Amino acid sequence: MNPSPKQPKTHEGVIQITRRGTGFFPLGEDKEDLLIPREWLGTALPGDVVQVVEAGFVERRRAGKVVTVLERSRTTFVGTLAEERGRTILLPDWKRMYTPFAISGDHPPLGHKVLVRFTHWDPSEEFPTAVVEEDIGVAGVHETEMRALVLGEGFHPGFPPAVEKEAESLEHEGKARIAAEVARSARRDFRDATTFTIDPIDAKDFDDALSVRLLEGGKVEVGIHIADVSFFVTPGTPIDREARDRATSIYLVDRTIPMLPEVLSNNLCSLVPHEDRLAVSAVVTLDEHANVVDQWFGETVIHSDKRFTYEAAQKVLDDGAGEFHTELSTLRTLARQVRTKRVANGAIEFDTAEVKVELDAEGAPVAIRLKERKDTNLLVEDFMLMANVAVAKHIAELSKKRGLSHGFIYRIHDTPDADRIEDLSLFLRVLGYTLDTAGRVKGTDINALLEKVKGTPEEYLIKTATLRSMAKAVYSTKNIGHFGLAFTHYTHFTSPIRRYPDLLVHRILKHHADGTKIPEQELAAFETLSIHCSEREVAATHAERDSIKMKQVEFLSRHIGESFDAVISGVTERGLYVEEKTTHADGMIRIRDLGEDYFDYDEKHYRLVGRRTKKQYMLGDPIRVKLTAARVADRELDFTLAQ
Repeated sequence: MNPSPKQPKTHEGVIQITRRGTGFFPLGEDKEDLLIPREWLGTALPGDVVQVVEAGFVERRRAGKVVTVLERSRTTFVGTLAEERGRTILLPDWKRMYTPFAISGDHPPLGHKVLVRFTHWDPSEEFPTAVVEEDIGVAGVHETEMRALVLGEGFHPGFPPAVEKEAESLEHEGKARIAAEVARSARRDFRDATTFTIDPIDAKDFDDALSVRLLEGGKVEVGIHIADVSFFVTPGTPIDREARDRATSIYLVDRTIPMLPEVLSNNLCSLVPHEDRLAVSAVVTLDEHANVVDQWFGETVIHSDKRFTYEAAQKVLDDGAGEFHTELSTLRTLARQVRTKRVANGAIEFDTAEVKVELDAEGAPVAIRLKERKDTNLLVEDFMLMANVAVAKHIAELSKKRGLSHGFIYRIHDTPDADRIEDLSLFLRVLGYTLDTAGRVKGTDINALLEKVKGTPEEYLIKTATLRSMAKAVYSTKNIGHFGLAFTHYTHFTSPIRRYPDLLVHRILKHHADGTKIPEQELAAFETLSIHCSEREVAATHAERDSIKMKQVEFLSRHIGESFDAVISGVTERGLYVEEKTTHADGMIRIRDLGEDYFDYDEKHYRLVGRRTKKQYMLGDPIRVKLTAARVADRELDFTLAQ
C-alpha cells in the first residue's frame, strides 16, 4: 500500500501586498514571511484575511499561494476615473493598491475623483469590479482632494440623518439640561476657582481646562477639568453609535472632521469662557516639590474665566505680569518639576517637530513652518499626562477590588522588540555609540543616547533609527504599561470631544463613582472597541499626514528646477528618500539618478554604497538636491542630485 502524498501546509491570516503586486504572508515572529508572486495572489487585495497554501520555493524563498479570500480589509476605495482599452477604470489613490478597478454602471466623466464600492472579482477577470457611490469632484481641485483623503480612509464628513435629528434636539434643550444639572447640586462646584483654557489659536473645541487654588503650606490644588461628553452622549443613541464608528476626529490642514456634531464639540461640551459647563475632573493637591499629596475624581461644574491661546499665555509668563500671572507661573513651576521626574524615570524625549501649513482663502499653501513648542504647550501636556496616569491607576485599583480583569481601556506602549534593539545597537556601534542591550532596554538608556547625539551631524540619523525601533502605542484592556512615557498605568481621559476611548473612560469612572455595575455587553465589547479605535486612529493619522504632504508638494510645485538643502531621511534598494529642510517635504532620488555606478543597499547600516566609486549615501547625511517633478495628486516629489 502506497503512503498518501503529504498535504501542503495551509495558513490563515492577513496578507500584505506591495504596490508592484508582490504578496507577503507572515508565518510568525521567528519565521520568514511566505513570498506570494502576483500570479498566485488569486483575488486578494492588501490587508485581506486569506487562506494560503505553501507552494515550494520561488527565487530560493519559501512561497505560498492564496487559496481563498476569507474577509476583505475594505470594500470602498477612492480614485480617479480613466480609460484603458475602451473601458472605464478607477486608478486608486491608495498607495498599497496594485490593481485598478473596472467600473460597472453609470459614472461621472473621466478625470473625476469618485468613491467606489467593490462588488466582485472573478478569477477569470483581469481587474476587480466596482460601482461608483459618490462623485467627489474634478481631480486636482483643493476641495475634491481634501474630501477624497477623508473618504479614502473610510471616514465621512457628513453625519447621518438620525444623528442630525438628535443634534437638533440637543441644540434646543442643551442649555436647559446643563442648568438643571447644575441646579441639582450633585456635582462638586469649582465655579469659584480660578479656571482657564489654553489652546491653539484656531481651536474651536475646548475639552480641557485647568483650575488653580493656592493653599496653606505652599500646597496647590490643580483641577484638570475635562468636558463631560458622557452627560449628553449615552450608549446606544445615534450620536453614540456614530462616534463609536468614527472613534476619532480628523484634523486636516484646512478643516476638522469632528467625531461629534458641532452643537456638542463647539458648544454644549466645549469649556467656553464665562459659561457654566459640566466636567469630569481629576483634582490633585501638590506640595512645593510637585508630589501628589491628595487626589479626587468625579463630576464637577466649572466656569472658565479666560480662554488663553498658547501664545497669549506665554506672553504673560514672558512679561512676568498680566492676567492670572500667579496661577500660570505656579503651574509652569510645578509642570517643570513633574516633567523632570518623568524623564528621570525613563520617559523618552524625542521632541519631534510638527509642520504647520498656512493656506490662503482658496486653500493654496502660502507658507510652511514648524510649530513652536512653548512652555505653555508643555505645561498643558504635563498636567494632561498627570490626569491620564492618575485616572488609570485609580480605576485599576477599583477594578481589582470588584474583580474586573478586563473592565478598562488602557493606552499601552510595548517595550521595543529585542531583535530591533539589537539591530539598532549594532548600527550605533558603527557610528561610535553604545546602547546597552543586556536584558531589556530602558527609556533612561535611550534618553542618555539622545542627549549624547544632540547637536552632532548624526543626530537626525540616530533619532530616526531609534524611533523606528519603537513599538506603536495602542488601546487595550490588558495593561502592560507605557514604555515611551515610563508609566505603569496610562489611559486616555482628557479628550472625549475628539477620541471615543476617552468617552468610554469617563463612563467607566462614573460607574465606579456611583457604584453601578458596568453592563455585561459593554464589558464584552471593550477589547473589540480597543482594536477598532486603534485602527481608526491610524487611518485618521494617514489622512492628516497626507493632507500636509499634499500641500507641501503643491507649495514646491512652483519651484521645479530649483536646488535645495535636504537630509537623507530614508534609504531603500530603490533609492534615497530626502527631506527638504525648509518645508520638511519628503521626496525621492531614484537609484538610477545617483550617477554612473552600481549601488548596493546595506540595510543594516541604512546606506547605499557604490561598487566602483565606494561613494556612500547614508541616512541622516546632508545632501544638495534639485527638484525635477511634483505630482500633487500623488503627493510625490522627485529629486536628483544638484550639480
